[in-house]
Amino acid sequence: MTVISTEDANPWRSQWHLRPDTVYLNHGSFGPPPHPVQAEQRRWRSELDAQPMDFFCRRLEPAWFESRGVLARFLGTRPENLAMVDNATYAMNVVAASFPLQPRDEVLLTDHEYGAVLRIWKRACAKAGAEEPVIAELPLPAESPGQIIDAIASRITDRTRMIVVSHITSPTAWTLPVAEICAMARRRGIAVCVDGPHALVQLPVDLDALDCDFYTASCHKWLCAPFGSGFLYVSPRQQAQVQPPVLSWGRLPPTEIRTWDDDFAWIGTRDPSAFLAIKPAIEFIESVGLETFRQKTHSLARYARQRLVELTRQTPWIPDSMDWYVSMASVPLPPGNAAQLQDELWRQYQIEVPIVDWKGQRSIRVSCHLYNDTKEIDALVSALAELL
Repeated sequence: MTVISTEDANPWRSQWHLRPDTVYLNHGSFGPPPHPVQAEQRRWRSELDAQPMDFFCRRLEPAWFESRGVLARFLGTRPENLAMVDNATYAMNVVAASFPLQPRDEVLLTDHEYGAVLRIWKRACAKAGAEEPVIAELPLPAESPGQIIDAIASRITDRTRMIVVSHITSPTAWTLPVAEICAMARRRGIAVCVDGPHALVQLPVDLDALDCDFYTASCHKWLCAPFGSGFLYVSPRQQAQVQPPVLSWGRLPPTEIRTWDDDFAWIGTRDPSAFLAIKPAIEFIESVGLETFRQKTHSLARYARQRLVELTRQTPWIPDSMDWYVSMASVPLPPGNAAQLQDELWRQYQIEVPIVDWKGQRSIRVSCHLYNDTKEIDALVSALAELL
């Protein structure tokens, strides 16, 4: 059993209620919210339970649109370009179901995309009679952003209608040059959907400046909003064709539906407290300071990368630079059973960290948030030294 105390060295750890028997290095999968966010969600749930009619019919819509306005400011866009949805997966399904594919059209993804995203677009292409999604293989190792752009450009044809690309990749934790990819696609008249769950907070996200067609994200990851809070950004040039997968009132009568995003406000009776607690999540991370967050977590991720390289003698796939990774570090591991190693790290050492089996190659992806510390990295390396 591994018990690591970092309270004295880490002033932010007290803001989370983390199990003392766990070394949690997997914020990239599920990011627990800090105390102020939990408290605000509990407050809204209490109000809902105490007087549902008042909550739903009088209080919900003003609070919903206030929360969306705070999120829009944080993301560098106007509120009317955002719909708040449960998570990035939900948002990606909206895009895939709404985008007008025709027979023989092509959708282009990279080989670093999240598995669920590939499934979503496979279904959308099959339903439309379009081609199977085209996969651009990124260089391995990668040495420059130009290589990434060239690899994607090389798979574009006159039938390419959509490029789906991660801002930060899930299996490999690479930061991709999405601004340049969007600019290239605009010149060719191709739409771009950026999958951005890992980018919020790790990177500056300015959606109007990025000028992609769609952007999907989950706020429960690095922003530390509650689970079940995410958003879909849609450029004004694409908004007319977007439809919700669940059709209900949208806005409660007698308010009429006026804009594309109205249909996402009310999709039936549910607990919307996660969306209403996005504001304190943003306030919390801004109170720390975005650059402070990035420098601290990158320093930890870099430390993890260096120690893992020393242990495994494996060469990472990207340069050791903040341009390529921020709060997550991925390092190849010697061949072996990925699932078994991840299970043993938990069962024997109570360490939560993903061991990724990507394209037949085993790697470890270490996520570092404000509550983490070098002592936890050391515990991970010590455990791996015994298991590998």
